[in-house]
Amino acid sequence: MPMQPPIAFEDPAERERQYSPSSCIGGNYQPFIADYGDQSRLARARAESLGGRWLEIRYGGSAAQRADLCLPPPATGAARGRGCALLVFIHGGYWQELSARDSLFGAADCVERGVAYCALDYTLAPAARVGDIVHECRRAMRALVAQAAHLGIDEQRIVVAGSSAGAHLAAMACMSGWQTPAQPAWRPRAAVLVSGIYWLEPLLGTSINEALGMDAEQARAQSPALEDLQGFPQTVLCWGEVETDAFKRQSHGFGTLLRDAGTTCHSLEVAGRNHFDVALELTRPHSPLGRQTLSLLGAS
Repeated sequence: MPMQPPIAFEDPAERERQYSPSSCIGGNYQPFIADYGDQSRLARARAESLGGRWLEIRYGGSAAQRADLCLPPPATGAARGRGCALLVFIHGGYWQELSARDSLFGAADCVERGVAYCALDYTLAPAARVGDIVHECRRAMRALVAQAAHLGIDEQRIVVAGSSAGAHLAAMACMSGWQTPAQPAWRPRAAVLVSGIYWLEPLLGTSINEALGMDAEQARAQSPALEDLQGFPQTVLCWGEVETDAFKRQSHGFGTLLRDAGTTCHSLEVAGRNHFDVALELTRPHSPLGRQTLSLLGAS
């Protein structure tokens, strides 16, 4: 039987605090959001200077159903006749904020090592429910796999990563049962899940759920921790030292479930980092998280 949410909190005020990541940094997270944009612009320019080629991938008809993909130069991207590896990043923002354009900060480090990088956009709440967003991210993954050969990407070396709500979405992209008839067994090679939330029921009754509109049944249906985790790919679970107990224990609890299901799972707390800036370490080669990510991509 799946374990219960690691922290539910009977007191509504304490639950609100625990599931508000900014409570650990004085309440103002906007400087970190601005930094995402700054770092992404720098990484985009650097990737171009390294010969990276940017493409827009459309996976649906709405404006939000798109992704920014950067391909490395062909000479560095192919490995012994195969296509290059691909890191797909799904942004957080409690399913309500941010975009792919704020999520390009890992692109240059990948391109420098012959790895493609892709940041997904999706429809934000309240225009979409969490289940709709999960469906969109899976649809985006299907589109990337379908175009992999044409793009020079090795579909067997696709790693999916995400931060906060993006880690939830990345985890949902690692489940079985949503793939196409042509590729029923395909899953990402590995997952890098940063400061994620894997039991959604504790969000009920918090301000976070006002835009999401989840009830208990919907929260359970979209909780990775309550899914069948057999066959879940190799995973790195990461969080910052400066985070609430709720987020840390969400990751600890999900790691326990993954290991019980037979997944190779490495857990990592990054010293001095918080819920917002820990994701910036994703591909940095001199950081513990970056080394783990690049190793999964075969690019360390």
